[in-house]
Amino acid sequence: MRIHSASEHLDLPPPFTLVRLREGGDAFDHAVAIAAESGAGTLVYVGRFDLAEFAVVLEPDEPLRTARRAFYAGMVALTDALRAYAPPKKPVTIDWPDAIRIDGGLVGGGRLGWPSTADESKPPPWLVFGGMIRTVSVSGEEPGVHPLASALDEEGFGEAGAVQVTESFARHLMLVIDRWQIEGFAPLAQDYLSRLRREHGISRRIDDNGDLLKRRMGGDGVERADLRDALRTPSWFDPASGGPRL
Repeated sequence: MRIHSASEHLDLPPPFTLVRLREGGDAFDHAVAIAAESGAGTLVYVGRFDLAEFAVVLEPDEPLRTARRAFYAGMVALTDALRAYAPPKKPVTIDWPDAIRIDGGLVGGGRLGWPSTADESKPPPWLVFGGMIRTVSVSGEEPGVHPLASALDEEGFGEAGAVQVTESFARHLMLVIDRWQIEGFAPLAQDYLSRLRREHGISRRIDDNGDLLKRRMGGDGVERADLRDALRTPSWFDPASGGPRL
């Protein structure tokens, strides 16, 4: 179902092919459904005034076990997209692995899909990275009622809405992937880790399979957080409302 509208124009870099859904569509589920036939660079966008909602198809050339690290590329690109419009010194941070906060308030996050039958030791035919950011608060309640949730309009992002965030994400994703291909994964991993909330006395790194490894300074043990398991249920997403949690 390819639905185009002249009401808003998205200016995407040439590698991307736009698939637009009407409000009420699900960008992530639709991208997963068409990934095999549409191919890399397909970007599904839902035209909503209160959310920036999109998903992009990727075709990695490495085994699924390590290819999931593409999720970190998507998260760096998404936070870079927000930083491009953020007021000066407004912190944009990540709760591992998938939730994005602005000045402490949850605005959305990212998610990753892959074929359920894919072999961990072989390149998957596709991955889908999906992003969702709350641009406008529509709860109908006074600001501060949900102190752990926020929206771009409440954080001083001005006219930055769904179109601007999506365009910015596409541009930054190209830059992040290019850097990964040229410099390797290590710089990307450090870039991602720098956006996590600091934990005093804890060192962190990302393992080859994408797991988060944490070690307390002076300690011998390493705590492992499994990326594959964490991605199965997005921490920031509310299935009942179809948007970020309040």
